[in-house]
Amino acid sequence: MLKMFPKIHITIAAAATIVVTAALLMSPSSDVEANRMSYSIDLEQGNASEIISNATPQEPAATGERIITVAASQADAIPKTENPAKNEAKPRIAWQTFDIKPGDTLSSLFKKAGFNDGIMLSVIHGEGEADKLQHLYAGETIRFATDSQGELVAIELQRSLLESLKIVKQDGSFEGETKMREPQSRPAFASGTIDGSLYLAAREAGLNDRLTMELAGIFGWDIDFVYDVRKGDQFEVVYEELYLDGEKFSTGRILSARFINRGKENIALRYTDSKGNTDYYTPDGKSMRKAFLRTPINARVSSAFNLQRRHPVLDVVRPHEGTDYAAPPGTPIKAAGNGRVQFAGWKGGYGRTVILKHGDNITTLYAHMSRIGKNMKNGLRVKQGDTLGYVGSSGMVTGPHLHYEFRVNGSPRNSRTVKLPDAQPVPASELARFKKITGQQVAQFEAFRSNYQHLALASED
Repeated sequence: MLKMFPKIHITIAAAATIVVTAALLMSPSSDVEANRMSYSIDLEQGNASEIISNATPQEPAATGERIITVAASQADAIPKTENPAKNEAKPRIAWQTFDIKPGDTLSSLFKKAGFNDGIMLSVIHGEGEADKLQHLYAGETIRFATDSQGELVAIELQRSLLESLKIVKQDGSFEGETKMREPQSRPAFASGTIDGSLYLAAREAGLNDRLTMELAGIFGWDIDFVYDVRKGDQFEVVYEELYLDGEKFSTGRILSARFINRGKENIALRYTDSKGNTDYYTPDGKSMRKAFLRTPINARVSSAFNLQRRHPVLDVVRPHEGTDYAAPPGTPIKAAGNGRVQFAGWKGGYGRTVILKHGDNITTLYAHMSRIGKNMKNGLRVKQGDTLGYVGSSGMVTGPHLHYEFRVNGSPRNSRTVKLPDAQPVPASELARFKKITGQQVAQFEAFRSNYQHLALASED
């Protein structure tokens, strides 16, 4: 075989072999970034050339060439330039992590991490949102970062999976910023039939307590979930499931829902208008909300509206011009609708009482409070859902409860059956946009329903 080549070719090949062996012996360690160096040996022409490339695979060699690839240090392949700044090693950072427990203070946590109150004060008096570090809650996590000299250089307070407060030392002072992660939202579907209660049916369908309360709140203006719900009533819900890094961690808002109560269908669609206001509407744009809450408290009725009722204390027939709700002392009482405080104080047998005026012809009364809400005074404007006071047994009563009255033009009405005025519908200027967006929601809802029914039939087979 060797006789086929001239001696000079063999000599060149031997020299190239020596070069390759030397290069292999001098190849860089794993800490050094390396380029690929190729030696192209042309056995026909009797010369060798050097090729430097960052590409991993080499192009196929031309006829008569053999490509031998070896690793060569980038420092050897590229001319050196003096840049001391690039050669400086980055400072090593060490972290200490503490789970915040009841009784922990910011001062005690700093001491656990090895820092005194002087450093703590320099942090909370820093720039941006650094002062928010003072507000700590059990269950959160705090981390302290120190450099190789043991100096504090950063703090991170993890408030939740989505929210964290990051404080970094820059130019001798600390600067804080709240960081919010945006979860990925995916629609999910749940369906159930009520056998005993909405709560049990919703839990069996996979809804958590928060979503169940939200569902009741959406339809609560039309359905009394204590007295109106019947066995066989059905519900269907499309809601958000929230993911971080591909892992489900929570649920979001209800996007659309359907509730069949006593054979009557109620549909709610979530819509955010062009001004950023969000509410639930029927498919034709009417608000699911009413101008008034059907009940100002989540509790059972202990004494219904009855104009012929015998008074439990005086033992005489005296009209009961409101509805009584039995609840533990201290239970919050909500404003049934937007209005202005007409009276707040002691009112004879009513005890501690708040009366709200809504427009020109409607008033609501809330009596027998243990205490009236803070800052409640005549003339104060309140919004629907604001806390007016707390359940008690002040005045002429036999036990703690809320006495609630609803009056139209001064005449008492049964708050549980009176026709409540609707809240504002979708404005005419928004209706085309509303139809387009909610049309997509309805299509999504129907797709979920169809798929669910298909799976249900398949499981029966």
